[in-house]
Amino acid sequence: MVNNSQKHNLSALFFCMACIALNLLLGIIVSKFELPLYLDTVGTIVASATGGFLPGVIVGFTTNIIKNIYDYTALYYSVLNVLVAFFAAWLTERGWLKKKRGILGMIIVFTLIGGGLGSFIPWFLDGLPYDSEFLSTVFSDMGFSLQTVYILSNISQDALDKTVTVFLVLFILQLIPQQYYCYFRFTGWMQTPVSTEDDASQDNSVVRVMSLKTKVMLVFSLSLTTVAVVIVVISMKVYRKTIVKEHTQIAQAAVEVAASILDGDEIDEYLITCGNTHEYREKEQLLQTILYSATDVISLYVYKIDEEGSHVVFDLDEEDVPGVKKDDISAEAIGTVIPIDPGYKNDIPALLAGKEVDPIVTRDEYGYLLTVYHPVYDSEGKCACYVGADVDMEQLTDMEHSFATELICVFMGFLIVLCVFVIWLSEYHIIYPINEITKCVDEYSNTTDSQEQLDEDVKKFRGIDVHTGDELEQLYKAVCKMTLNQAEQMRSIRMLSESTQKMQEGLIITMADMVENRDSDTGAHIQKTAAYVKIIVEGLKKKGYYAEKITPEFMSDVVKSAPLHDVGKINISDVVLNKPGKLTEEEYEIMKTHTTAGKQIIEKAIATVEGGSYLKEARNMAAYHHERWDGKGYPEGLHGEVIPLAARIMAVADVFDALTSPRVYKPAFPVEKALSIIEEGKGTQFDPRCVEVFMDSLPEVKEILKKYNGDM
Repeated sequence: MVNNSQKHNLSALFFCMACIALNLLLGIIVSKFELPLYLDTVGTIVASATGGFLPGVIVGFTTNIIKNIYDYTALYYSVLNVLVAFFAAWLTERGWLKKKRGILGMIIVFTLIGGGLGSFIPWFLDGLPYDSEFLSTVFSDMGFSLQTVYILSNISQDALDKTVTVFLVLFILQLIPQQYYCYFRFTGWMQTPVSTEDDASQDNSVVRVMSLKTKVMLVFSLSLTTVAVVIVVISMKVYRKTIVKEHTQIAQAAVEVAASILDGDEIDEYLITCGNTHEYREKEQLLQTILYSATDVISLYVYKIDEEGSHVVFDLDEEDVPGVKKDDISAEAIGTVIPIDPGYKNDIPALLAGKEVDPIVTRDEYGYLLTVYHPVYDSEGKCACYVGADVDMEQLTDMEHSFATELICVFMGFLIVLCVFVIWLSEYHIIYPINEITKCVDEYSNTTDSQEQLDEDVKKFRGIDVHTGDELEQLYKAVCKMTLNQAEQMRSIRMLSESTQKMQEGLIITMADMVENRDSDTGAHIQKTAAYVKIIVEGLKKKGYYAEKITPEFMSDVVKSAPLHDVGKINISDVVLNKPGKLTEEEYEIMKTHTTAGKQIIEKAIATVEGGSYLKEARNMAAYHHERWDGKGYPEGLHGEVIPLAARIMAVADVFDALTSPRVYKPAFPVEKALSIIEEGKGTQFDPRCVEVFMDSLPEVKEILKKYNGDM
């Protein structure tokens, strides 16, 4: 059975729906006939004037939510419609609609909200969107600034809309008898509705410093504001991190593309000739194309950096970057030596050493810039110069301010709506769930990168299990969904990373198998050498040898890279590679080229694959695993610890497997004989420490021999 309270609430609900429809209908009519009006607050003011705060706020806010379907900016303006609803109810209670001066005052208040506050939203979102030449001329002649002109013109235009709106409201109110107003008010579900007169008498019966409703509203407002501030701060940090990362990637892509078209061997020639060559001009045009193609990159340059400073090779500036004046940045002539910016002091050693450096943010006479450097190497592997790209951080700051405005506008609309609901629901216990949500949001925002911790925080957050049956529960569910989605996204990202790593390792084995399948003598060679490499590197780690070099990352890279040590044999013809007899001197020289060929193949892979740091150790193994400790090896005759550690490890593993494996021109040596040869090469052919740990691990070595060779 439906009681009187429920009847009143149902009638109030239908009345709100009618007022929302009125707002939308008038908005459509105005738009269709292109009138200089909005009229989208008529229903809001009618609902506030007849039903009070709650119906007015519901109508104003819901109108903008629905309009947001076809106008994405409507949500940002919801705060204005809600403010109009609040002041309409507040001023109506004080009798302003019954007096001529009060009606004029309401028009002024609504105009200041719509035209005054409303002018700041597009201003902060997209900059000063002023385009009225007539009003600009009128107000400019009075000595006002452009900003003032913009605000005054908006107020002037909105005054007409709010005047028509108020008189339409007065006309509609004349059609509704005042005794029906009580049916447009929301009441408690089990409470008998009270009249406006009863409310007034209750308010005047007892003198109170602060009502319970006001106290609850203040506590709720502070709690919700705390949550909002936390979310806004986190959102701003994430947004800033995202746009900086995005623009860093754009700049990195630009410098990487630019570096790929430069030849490190030609840099000195450019400086000597001062760029007066056809090749230089071609490169300059290509760099200019790259600069124009890179969004938000304002300058692209190539510097040769040494103790004297930065020697300009190329210096290109984007002349038409929005928000950057042409005289803010200027290109330097080729050969000019620019002192190294003090802002780079932490990166100067790396720059002078020709190493890669992280993106650098500086604020100096050149502006507030994000700079990305990428080294260009010559044929000898030395850094010939750096390609640099600058991104204007001021532009990113403007984007951040616009994003903050969007967040604040949306939040303010929600805040006012919820505050009005709190006034109406003042005796409901909503403080405790809000405090719990605040606590969990704080904990979630400070969570670690651990997936287990992330899942635990999500589980704890969902365990609050809020059931308030209102917007608070909706907010809670939305945040629950967001945190759960974030946890699942992080899980998917980690799984994708692991899958990618496995795919890369599989490609390594596939490449190695392709080489091995061409060589008739290398049965299970890559598996055995990889196993020996693992034994040696773990032995070195256990004994503390080369502790500064042997990190967990190095150990993983060496083991993963081991199968690629003979990848250069792909370039050796089958005639030489599979010759059954001893190679001639000329054939041996051809066979030796597999080291340099392997180095070139892997260096191309390094230049192509992102995140393939382990390929650097693969390059060292492929290039130098035939070098000798005494310097009599090939291809470069390196000696001692000058030979990369990964190659020294592979040298022992490779030779031992070659000795213990059968070849068409020789049988497999007995294990003891092979170990004797390895021991004899200690300190001449091999790193003594690598041989030492290999000999100390004979049980493991023999297990591998037994597994693959079938013998002890």
